[in-house]
Amino acid sequence: MQHVSNFLRRERNRQRTQPLLPRALNEECGVFGIIGHDGDAAPIIALGLHALQHRGQEAAGITTYHEGQFYSDKHLGLVAEHFHGEEVLSKLKGNAGIGHTRYSTTGTGGLRNVQPLYADLDRGGIAIAHNGNLTNARTLRQQLISKGSIFHTTSDSELFVQLTALSRGLTMSDKVIDAARAVEGAYALTVLTRDALIGVRDPVGIRPLVLGKLGDAHVLASESCAFDLIGAEFIRDVEPGEVVICGRDGSLTSRRLTAEVKNPRPCIFELIYFARPNSFVDGESVYEIRKRLGRVLAEESPVEADIVSPIPDSGVPSAIGFAQASGIDYEMALIRSHYSGRTFIQPDQKIREMGVARKHSANMGVVKGKRVVLVDDSLVRGTTSKKIIEMIRDAGAKEVHLRIACPPITHPDFYGIDTPSKEELMAASHTVEEMRDIIGADSLSFLSLEGLYKALGKGPRDNLRPAFTDHCFTGDYPTPLSDMANTAEKIEQLSFLREAR
Repeated sequence: MQHVSNFLRRERNRQRTQPLLPRALNEECGVFGIIGHDGDAAPIIALGLHALQHRGQEAAGITTYHEGQFYSDKHLGLVAEHFHGEEVLSKLKGNAGIGHTRYSTTGTGGLRNVQPLYADLDRGGIAIAHNGNLTNARTLRQQLISKGSIFHTTSDSELFVQLTALSRGLTMSDKVIDAARAVEGAYALTVLTRDALIGVRDPVGIRPLVLGKLGDAHVLASESCAFDLIGAEFIRDVEPGEVVICGRDGSLTSRRLTAEVKNPRPCIFELIYFARPNSFVDGESVYEIRKRLGRVLAEESPVEADIVSPIPDSGVPSAIGFAQASGIDYEMALIRSHYSGRTFIQPDQKIREMGVARKHSANMGVVKGKRVVLVDDSLVRGTTSKKIIEMIRDAGAKEVHLRIACPPITHPDFYGIDTPSKEELMAASHTVEEMRDIIGADSLSFLSLEGLYKALGKGPRDNLRPAFTDHCFTGDYPTPLSDMANTAEKIEQLSFLREAR
C-alpha cells in the first residue's frame, strides 16, 4: 500500500499548484470496481480513479466490503486530494470495492450527490456507481415519490437504488437487472454487493465499460487507461445490454438486459473527445483514431499555411494528423499554462473568458509573420476560439485559420455530456461563414459527418443503423426522451434542500 500512498500524495501536492483545467465540453463521470484482489482494494481503486480523473473533477468516492460490513468514504474535489496515505485508505477495508469520480450533469453538486450511493436492502447492502444520464429520470422520480419513495439526493443515479429496492427479484443481480430495465438513457454501472461485483452497460452501449483482470481479481472501469496504471490486463469491452457478474469466488457470469439485441451505438464523443488518448475503444487506439480525424480534415479542408498547431491539449492528436496529411510543419503556436486554475467554475462568463488568457499563451517566436492553422477537437459556444484567435493575431500572425476535427455541434446532449442548451450552441443558429466572422478567423472548416465516419473506419453513415450515437451533430437520439415529452409531469425543483458549503 505504501507505494500507492506515496504516488497519490505526490499527485495531491502537484494538483494543489497544477489543477486540472476545463475543456470546452464538461465531462461525464468515471466508474471503477474490483473484486477478489489479494490485498486491500481501496488503494487500487484510488489509482484507478486517478486514471479516470479527466472524466470528472468535482468529487470522488470509494465503497468497499469486508466480512459483512461495507465501508464508504466520499469527498469533494480531486481524487489525490483526499484518497492518499495509509491513514485514509486503511479505513476502507476489504478486497472488493467500487469507486466513482464525478462531474454533475443531473442534480446539484454537494456531498449528498457524491457516489457510490449505498442502501440497505432486504437482500443485504448495495453500493452503486453510475456514469451517464437517464432520459426518464424526472418522470420515474415523480412516479416513485407519489407512491411513497423517499429520495435523499437530486441525482438520477439514485433511481437505480430505489428501483433495485422495489424489485421482487430473487437475487441481488435479479434486482439490479430489473432496475436497469425500467430506465431509459445512458448508463454504465459498477455495483457492489456482499457476494459480487456487477457491471451493467445500457442496451445501446452509449456509455463505455471495460472488463479486465489483475491477477485473479476481476476489474471493471470506464476506460482501459485505468488498467494501465494498476497493471491490469484488458480482457474485453462489456457489450451493450450486457450484465457481467463477477463473483467473490472468482466466477464470471454474463446475462442480458433484453432478449432482443439492439443496434449498438456507442457515444461518438468518447472517440473524439472524452476518452484519454492512451485508451483503447473496441480494440482501436483512441490516439490513432484522433490522428485519422486530422488527416481526413486536411483532405477535406486544405489551406495554404506555414504552420499547423493544436489548441492544447485535446487538439494535439488531430493536429498531428492534419500536419502529416498536409505536409505543413507542426509547431506549438500556443503554450498551455498548468497553473491557471479551474476557470469553468467561475460564475461569470466574463471571468471565464479572462481565464482563457491565463490558460493559453501565444508563442510569438513561432507565429510572428506566419500563416497559422489552429486545430481543435470541437467548437461549442465559440468564446474560447475567439479569444485564442485574437491572441494569435496580437502575437503577429499574418493569417489564422481554424479547423475543427468534428462536425458542427447543433443539438444538446441528454446522456451525460454537459453541453449547453441549443440556444447556446453556436452552430445551431449560425452558418459556418457567420461563425468564422464572429470568431475572427481567416477561414473556418469542420470535419464533415461523412469524413468523421470515414476516419472511424465505418464508411458512409447508415441512416437506418448508424454505428454511433451522434445526435449532437444529427439530432438522431438513440433512446426515447420521456422527460422532454412528458412536460406536464416534469418536476421543476428536485429538492428543497440546499447544502451549506
